[in-house]
Amino acid sequence: MTKFSDLVTYFENISRLHKSIAHSESQKHFFRFEIDEVLSGLNRTDSEYPMLILEGYHYDFTDNGSDNILKNRRGAFILLQKITDITNHDEIHQAWDDLEQIGDHILARIKTDKYNQFTPVVRDFQFSSVDARTILNEIGNDAGIRYSFTLTSPAPADVDQSRWYSTESE
Repeated sequence: MTKFSDLVTYFENISRLHKSIAHSESQKHFFRFEIDEVLSGLNRTDSEYPMLILEGYHYDFTDNGSDNILKNRRGAFILLQKITDITNHDEIHQAWDDLEQIGDHILARIKTDKYNQFTPVVRDFQFSSVDARTILNEIGNDAGIRYSFTLTSPAPADVDQSRWYSTESE
């Protein structure tokens, strides 16, 4: 089973490989923030635009009578662009158009990667779970698109005895 750190590594790599984002150690375009941090304005001097921001995820379980338990991890990533004039709708719309195109590229990459044995972290990516919403941050003069998604994968349902101390009754 993949871990959250695998997802961070995957999206950081996506931000390095996409030519419009081009994240590197010297040109930082990838970050790990939560949506409330983004909407309250990013006060970073080391960030570049456009940026890809990965949020944390929450999860729940689907239980089919305790058989075939599924873990539903719900997360999101944000594509964000700086806007010079937050009242200029043409500039905002252009940013959303540009970011939507980058988002489409990322989703197409995930579609390819979900069948690649070297990227198991997105194997359970469900395209029907993707929801994209435009966002506008007047505090930070940013326009963006937030993509939420679900990774649904089998969850272990049996006790791994090697993880437990024996009890007297065993």
